[in-house]
Amino acid sequence: MLSKKTKYGLKALTYLARRKDRSPVQIAEIARHENISQKFLESILLTLRKNGYLGSRKGKGGGYYLIKDPAEIPMTGVMRVLEGPIAMVPCVSLNFYETCDDCPDEATCSVHKLMLQVRDSALEVYRNNSLADII
Repeated sequence: MLSKKTKYGLKALTYLARRKDRSPVQIAEIARHENISQKFLESILLTLRKNGYLGSRKGKGGGYYLIKDPAEIPMTGVMRVLEGPIAMVPCVSLNFYETCDDCPDEATCSVHKLMLQVRDSALEVYRNNSLADII
């Protein structure tokens, strides 16, 4: 299931991407328009800023803004930053691989085989969509 953090992060990014002028937007405005708790949104936007998706400006006329064109923001990156690993189990993760403690042999594990397909399907969708595609 998609976490609220990721859902709200996507909503905030699309709100910012829809703005033609790319000027900074205050957190309160995004929170109000997207029906998100302002305090929770602050944390999400900070994460997105630290990971190179947003810039911020303090003071009057300040706020958050996209620092990349929406077409240059792949959903794979956004999902990994906000949600964590795309794979549902660590033994099929591309970036966060770990063996499963309860599995003696990945090659014969039915769960492993199924989760590889799930991961590949999700990656296909994320790789083929940018922020521009979802606005």
